[in-house]
Amino acid sequence: MSGFEIVVLWSDMIIWLLVASGVAGAVAIARNPPLLAAWRRVGANRVGMAAATLLLAFILIGLLDSLHYRVQLEGKPGQKAVYAIEVLSVLDALLTPLRTRNEKTYSEPFATRLYAKETIDLPGGQTIRDYPRLKHGGVHLGEREDEVLADAGFSAFRAGVLAFFGWLALAASAAALVKRSALQNVADDASGWQKIWRGETAFAWNAALITLGVMLLVGVPLFWLAGKYHVFGTDKVGQDVLYQVLKSVRTGLIIGLVTTLVMLPVAVLLGIVAGYFRGWIDDVIQYIYTVLSSIPGVLLIAAAVLMMQVIIDSNPQWFSTAAERADLRLLALCFILGITSWTGLCRLLRGETLKLRELEYIQAAQAFGVSNWRIIVRHILPNLMHIVIIALVMDFSGLVLAEAVLSYVGIGVDPTMISFGTMINSARMELGREPVVWWSLVAAFAAMFMLVLAANLFADAVRDAFDPRAA
Repeated sequence: MSGFEIVVLWSDMIIWLLVASGVAGAVAIARNPPLLAAWRRVGANRVGMAAATLLLAFILIGLLDSLHYRVQLEGKPGQKAVYAIEVLSVLDALLTPLRTRNEKTYSEPFATRLYAKETIDLPGGQTIRDYPRLKHGGVHLGEREDEVLADAGFSAFRAGVLAFFGWLALAASAAALVKRSALQNVADDASGWQKIWRGETAFAWNAALITLGVMLLVGVPLFWLAGKYHVFGTDKVGQDVLYQVLKSVRTGLIIGLVTTLVMLPVAVLLGIVAGYFRGWIDDVIQYIYTVLSSIPGVLLIAAAVLMMQVIIDSNPQWFSTAAERADLRLLALCFILGITSWTGLCRLLRGETLKLRELEYIQAAQAFGVSNWRIIVRHILPNLMHIVIIALVMDFSGLVLAEAVLSYVGIGVDPTMISFGTMINSARMELGREPVVWWSLVAAFAAMFMLVLAANLFADAVRDAFDPRAA
């Protein structure tokens, strides 16, 4: 393999466009004093910054998993380059040991043998029933299988020490940054360390650093041990569960972010138009979202997903790889979730617009002959942005959970795509085994819980900073 071919999926383009939009939005916020003051209040919230630190780790994993390529296959000199069908990502390259070191079937976390007995052939033609030795997990121990606990503990300790020194370097950099920014105040002679741990900084550095320290002390030993053991066990086909959890992060982020991107413009436009113009326009929009709300959401989504699946199955020529097929189904699911979940925000914005249009400055603008759309853009929309931002952040966690539920009932993402929902769907059958295979379900739930909890806590911080009634 001497080269690779860059593969750009539709979801990859959307993710990196969102990153670019976020950078542009940050620049715009820096030039807008009221918005900058609100986001500074978010930055001062300790719980919010702890959650944001964890969310950034999830986002980094998602971005690494959004850079795709295909490796070049070996061929004769002068022959046209041929590339593998399998589409990999940068995250796959970094996790090559986890991705390629597959066992035969189930194995427990930190196990050295399979979870089920098999018939093993012995020299001389004899056979016994025993638990076969794993091909990769704990193989470095040789015959010293009883030393797993001591070996894992010592390795985790060494990795933890390394993580601690790395955290000290990051904390020292933060303290130097705080001290440099405080030099303008000549009367303040406290060190950067003191200002951080006393909570005297405008940004909640203490919460962010403590969260980062916990993440490093857990994550570095975890990945260090993942090179020797299957720390979260393996699934039915012997694939490492930790690898599946990390690959599920991108799917959850796309479901949460892209669906919101689809839903937001529809909800904002129709909600403001209905509340501002009233009359028959309001009646039509209310009729539309009332009808949509009256249809059971799961049935509507199931019908739309099945129709989309028929279209995909009828046109296999559209896709050169299985990844492109799975990507289209993922984006179709985002679009379907988006057009079925905008009604709540639309109703909320309509009610708020009905109140805003009766205020004196709006009526004064109308009396001076300012056009309706100029009033909406200059006066109505800015006063609704706190609701939009709060809804955007709070809906994210609900959409991540929605994907898990839909994939669990078989109408979610493509079965070839790893997600929290497909992991849970696969694990439900394992609970009926004897003995019970529990680790795949626990790992998926734990990772999804951390992602959703971090999103909810960050949403609370945003709500407190942007909601005028909470001030």
